[in-house]
Amino acid sequence: MLSPEVETRPWAEQLALDDGHYRNQLAYLIEHSAFYRQKLGRVGAAGGLAQIAQLPLTEKSEIRASCSDDNPIGSHLCVESDDIVRIYSTSGTTGTPSYIPLTASDLDNWVTGSSRSYAASGVKAGQRIVSTYNAGPFVAGAALAAMDRIGLCHIPVGTGNSERLMTAIRLLRPEAVVLTPSYAAHLIEWADERGFDLKNSSVERVLVAGEPGGGEPAFRDKLEAGWGANVTEAMGIGDIGVSLWGECEHQCGMHLGARGFVHVELIDPASGAAIPLEDGAKGELVLSHLRHRAAPLLRFRTRDHVEVWTSPCKCGRTAPRVRCVGRTDDMLIVRGVNVFPSAIREVVGEFTPAVSGHMLVKPRQAGVKQEPPLPIAVELAKGASPDPVLAEAIAKRLRSVLIFSASVELVAFGSLARSEYKSKLTQH
Repeated sequence: MLSPEVETRPWAEQLALDDGHYRNQLAYLIEHSAFYRQKLGRVGAAGGLAQIAQLPLTEKSEIRASCSDDNPIGSHLCVESDDIVRIYSTSGTTGTPSYIPLTASDLDNWVTGSSRSYAASGVKAGQRIVSTYNAGPFVAGAALAAMDRIGLCHIPVGTGNSERLMTAIRLLRPEAVVLTPSYAAHLIEWADERGFDLKNSSVERVLVAGEPGGGEPAFRDKLEAGWGANVTEAMGIGDIGVSLWGECEHQCGMHLGARGFVHVELIDPASGAAIPLEDGAKGELVLSHLRHRAAPLLRFRTRDHVEVWTSPCKCGRTAPRVRCVGRTDDMLIVRGVNVFPSAIREVVGEFTPAVSGHMLVKPRQAGVKQEPPLPIAVELAKGASPDPVLAEAIAKRLRSVLIFSASVELVAFGSLARSEYKSKLTQH
């Protein structure tokens, strides 16, 4: 445990500390953020964390709308330009990047939270870890700094060169690798095709992040079997912080590594109503900065749908834990039922080794709402032939678990695209 005095602090004590930071952050926003002065001026902004749900939610689209050529970061910027030490960016849905500025203290808090999140997986100072992220302009760059904070020997390889990655594993014998779940799955097949004994390599821990999937039981089992290693996942939200959450070796959800820096809420995605944080609760994750300077966000809608656990974990960490079920961006609605492609993959994964685990949702029409049956291509295992009984069994299981009707098409092994970064689970 990287910071035991923080990570084992009783959660009630943490919330009491956070309440003071929140009140200060709220006053800071009113004083320095034109965006929040206008937004909160309509409702008033007072009280502590117990009253936070009375304040309006912040949408990503609102932040984008406040940007201009003269102010490309947005009107929520709270500091002068010479206070900013780093500016990350996202790819942007309209071709114009969204910019994320950080002061020196913001950056340090990001790295501190990321360090706790990654250290939860069990990696220790002195061990070697290979990273496969091409950080470039993206917030993943701050996550890589967490490797130094932990004391790891960091071997950056980047994406797009599996040969280089496997050579590094063979010759440098790292104990851990960090990559997306999709790439971890792709490398199992890559190694098998080339006779590389991945299962008996030096890698003991596979840290996955960047997309949902690492916590899906069937998918995780596939990764652990193929790598012969323990698989844990981490998760961040670029606008709030990188690697905010990290899973410990007990694999019971990702702990909040950014405790003290970020406040967590759960809401009903349709109504916006607050949902209590308790074991088994499900909803959309809403996050607020507590000690941020450059461009703090208040009640930011992440669009990540999660399941929450608050009961004690055997590792001793006391922060809430989550597992990401999927994103609103990916969700489809089939006759009133919310369907996440990652949840479909989890069910399909139950049918290995008859199937490879790869699948693709093929909506018949544009938009979120779909009429049943929803077409799904499921890839067979290597050398397997289409079997109508298997297709029907998968469709029946999907209907039983996820409550929607599917039309399952079994396709040949290798016919669905692989990815060295993130996989597309839906055909657009």
